[in-house]
Amino acid sequence: MTSTVTAPPEAPAAAVASSEKPKPTFRQKLSKFDLKASPYFYIAPFFLLFGLTGLFPLIYTAVVSLFDWQLLGGQGDFVGFGNFVEVLAAPFFWNSLFNTISIFLLSSIPQLAVALLVAYLLDQGLRAPTFWRMSVLIPFVVTPVAVAIIFSSIFNPGDGLANNLLGVFGIDNIDWKRDTFWSHIAIAIMVNFRWTGYNALILLAAMQAVPRELYESAAIDGAGSARRFFNITLPTIRPTLIFVIITATIGGLQIFAEPRLLDPTSNGGIGGADRQFQTTVLYMWELGFQSGDLGRASAVAWLLFLLIIVFGLINFFLSNRIAAAGDPKSAKKSRRAVKEAAQ
Repeated sequence: MTSTVTAPPEAPAAAVASSEKPKPTFRQKLSKFDLKASPYFYIAPFFLLFGLTGLFPLIYTAVVSLFDWQLLGGQGDFVGFGNFVEVLAAPFFWNSLFNTISIFLLSSIPQLAVALLVAYLLDQGLRAPTFWRMSVLIPFVVTPVAVAIIFSSIFNPGDGLANNLLGVFGIDNIDWKRDTFWSHIAIAIMVNFRWTGYNALILLAAMQAVPRELYESAAIDGAGSARRFFNITLPTIRPTLIFVIITATIGGLQIFAEPRLLDPTSNGGIGGADRQFQTTVLYMWELGFQSGDLGRASAVAWLLFLLIIVFGLINFFLSNRIAAAGDPKSAKKSRRAVKEAAQ
């Protein structure tokens, strides 16, 4: 006995046609493409500008650092990492690095303290707040060259305003442009004058984001203004504070205009008669445009870039640690801060 398998009846042609999806129209395709591609078009201008003004010079500098490249003679022989070895063996490079770090420390610590104080005062509900905020930003608007020229006259050892004011109190004249320590102090004052107000406004924005009820609760519990500042304000604005510290560090590593114009007539304006305030960027400028050695100047630029990367990584790890520590228990930490401020 044999069994036969019967095929299922064929579906009607109308049912098959109805089960097929209709082809999308041109307008639907265009809408789908716009939905997927629009974000990339929005951010494309930034990457194009970054490629032209940031990435290309960075790669080109790396190429130049590997050659014996002269400013007027052009590309020479390939030397590999020979330029880096010469720079690291040069005492002038380490002198410039010491000066850079010294000026950074003398400027960043007072700058951060004064910026915190100014931001705290601006956060106290002063009258005409816009006027005071614009006032602290005026030094930042002034060009660095103008600031450097004005302060170069103020710190003139002979008849400068600084020594005249010190003479009123019976203090002997200070050689601001020849003494290593005092020249660093002078440059740090110039940097602080320009950047303190800018950093104060950034910190002020972070302070104004702190919930007001935290201060009110602490005040009701008897906490003074100092305790509220140290137990509520500082812990809350800590990520912004770290951001300000890192940006100030990067700016301090790239300082150029202030030491260049503090004493422009001495030793070709390379940072003093004995290079007592020559920074790393100023040393790079000397190599590139006075000595004409673009290869070694590019090597200095890349060493400085690597140093900035180190500080950037420190910022990244600190930010991640703060976010991980503060995110899941932010409400509990805020209540604990209020209790600590009241104690």
